[in-house]
Amino acid sequence: MYRNILIATDGSELAGKALTQGLRLAKALGARVTAVTVTEPWATSAPPEVLSEPLVQEFEKAAAAGAEKVLSVVDAKAKEAGVPCSTRHIRDRFAAEGILEAARDIGCDLIIMASHGRRGFAKLLLGSQTTEVLAHSAVPVLIYR
Repeated sequence: MYRNILIATDGSELAGKALTQGLRLAKALGARVTAVTVTEPWATSAPPEVLSEPLVQEFEKAAAAGAEKVLSVVDAKAKEAGVPCSTRHIRDRFAAEGILEAARDIGCDLIIMASHGRRGFAKLLLGSQTTEVLAHSAVPVLIYR
């Protein structure tokens, strides 16, 4: 069955529920887990005065701190569940792109992630990272709603 599971998380409450279920599945299967959180690239279409080096450094620092906070929760939950888990912060990627790259690099055989279930116009306007992962993944994807 599945031996190497990637669990994508953004630290949201829904992603936390997907994490809990993913850890339960991993424990039942005796699989290892890699938890991934992705932070988007700095906006490059901003005016030049916004692109000053201190602002970019501040953005990078805040992104790293946010990712560390998210992944520390994952680490604690995995230890509590008794599931071997490593964590990765994928920088400067959009969520779907980072998740798919990590799954490929790590050699995962299952991706677990949450979906906020947007529909209709909101989905069209906002896009859906879940849909992107589903459309482009070479391995099965388990979606928690």
